Amino acid sequence: MLKRISLLFFTSLLAMNFNSEDVSAQRPGINQDESKVPIYELPRLLECIDGSMVESTKDWESKRRPELLSLFSDHVYGNFPNKDISVTFEVGESWEALNGRAIRKQIKLKFGKSQSATVLLTLPKSSEAVPCFVGYNFHGNHTTTDDPKVSIPTSWVRNNEDIKNNQAREADRGKSASRWPYEAIISRGFGVATIYYGDVDPDFDDQFKNGIHPLFYKPEQTQPTKDQWGSIGAWAWALSRTLDYLETEKEIDSKRVAVIGHSRLGKTSLWAGATDERFWLTVSNNSGCGGAALHRRKFGETVKVINTNFPHWFCDQFATYNDDENSIPVDQHQLISLIAPRLVYVASASKDLWADPKGEYLSLAKSNPVFELYGDKPLKDQMPEIDTPAFTESRGYHIRSGKHDITSFDWKQYLEFATQRLNKE
Repeated sequence: MLKRISLLFFTSLLAMNFNSEDVSAQRPGINQDESKVPIYELPRLLECIDGSMVESTKDWESKRRPELLSLFSDHVYGNFPNKDISVTFEVGESWEALNGRAIRKQIKLKFGKSQSATVLLTLPKSSEAVPCFVGYNFHGNHTTTDDPKVSIPTSWVRNNEDIKNNQAREADRGKSASRWPYEAIISRGFGVATIYYGDVDPDFDDQFKNGIHPLFYKPEQTQPTKDQWGSIGAWAWALSRTLDYLETEKEIDSKRVAVIGHSRLGKTSLWAGATDERFWLTVSNNSGCGGAALHRRKFGETVKVINTNFPHWFCDQFATYNDDENSIPVDQHQLISLIAPRLVYVASASKDLWADPKGEYLSLAKSNPVFELYGDKPLKDQMPEIDTPAFTESRGYHIRSGKHDITSFDWKQYLEFATQRLNKE
């Protein structure tokens, strides 16, 4: 097991503005100059390990896709453990919300006997089953709305300018409401489920002593093995368990569930969309390194930087590539390709150079060969203009004016893309 940085050092990094939630500033030794991007060669998308080439969707689905999924599991995100635990759902009370236009309920997902996460589900009043977005929030369900009935988490939360003791507060109710435009989502006929990600696994290097990881340990095991899941893997796994619940909700069209995430949670949504083919649409917002951005460009946040500052996110094997991105057997265009032929949307922000907007777009464009196997039109290598979305039948992209955030503009594009696809089905 690679030696991990201490919690004290990790906390000091956050205090020094290494938190990837604030990513606009230039940092010493980090390339944010396009002219300094090294010459690189991406791993071939349609060439199998044995040298044979993919020529059909059957070849992709039976051979190349499983190969790539295994490579990402072994070298980047870690493998899900081969152990089943009980997962049960406890549905709480329902109430009217959004001036009577919606119904809300809270559902407790129970993992084994010792761990649980609360899902906040908001649905438009409808006589028909509705499509639904599902995604994590950063500081608690109560921060997404000023609704006083939404519970406050008791699990560990990340400190910020207001939170100092890693405890959620009543004073933060509604503080992240701009990231969760419930009115706009409901008005387009979509439901939305959100979960506080720290309920599943706390976002600090705790040696995997808290959260859901210990539920899967073998006797005498105290940490994941080198190729087992880190926090992103755990968060993705729990999104699939949330989908398990949504499939039981008669008010939800469970065949039309979109997984969405911002920043580190955008990395998570991509891994969830790649590993769980039940997700209809996958949305990556400003996901950067370890998300949509190509590693080999070495632009903005790099593999070494992310593994040093956040050693718990990926499997330990990923850190062996800290000084040699070119030796990673995969790159992120292949991750996006794993979602084909399902829908995927990648978004960037013009001032978010830390997340490498061009690298995020190129990943989507370089997934062309696989999506074209399923009849999708190719995306150009040239990025679209700022604030001008580009769509194919299966993929969407925009680069928004502004900084690292998820905004009403972003949601407007996701809702429009999803609505258009629904109307064509």
